[in-house]
Amino acid sequence: MKTIKIFLMNTLFFGLFLIQSTSLYAQDPIKVAPNVYKKVLLENDKVRVLEVVFAPGVSTAWHSHPNHSVYALTSGKIQITDKGKPATTIDVKMGTAMYLPAVTHMAKNIGTTTLKLIVTEIKPAKKM
Repeated sequence: MKTIKIFLMNTLFFGLFLIQSTSLYAQDPIKVAPNVYKKVLLENDKVRVLEVVFAPGVSTAWHSHPNHSVYALTSGKIQITDKGKPATTIDVKMGTAMYLPAVTHMAKNIGTTTLKLIVTEIKPAKKM
């Protein structure tokens, strides 16, 4: 009987751990990385526009974005790790823009310059 109770407690704790770790992957970047996601420049029912200032060596925690675009105000080098994939390095050039599908990821500025970006998250259409 004692063995069953221990087994059930361990199973419960493991299940709670899995639930918690899954929710850690889907965090709002403003909440989990305020050191990088400095402020919301605009938010309405269609988009959220974020100011990003990424100092050299700084990393973000796991966070998620819906479909979004990124515009580079400065150049830099960033390492992005999408959930379930190996890390990739991107040489960001000032003045470039890119579109990215919804993602859960973490990032690190591996360059020697502060990377400044504008991220525009496209909110999913509301169902009527």
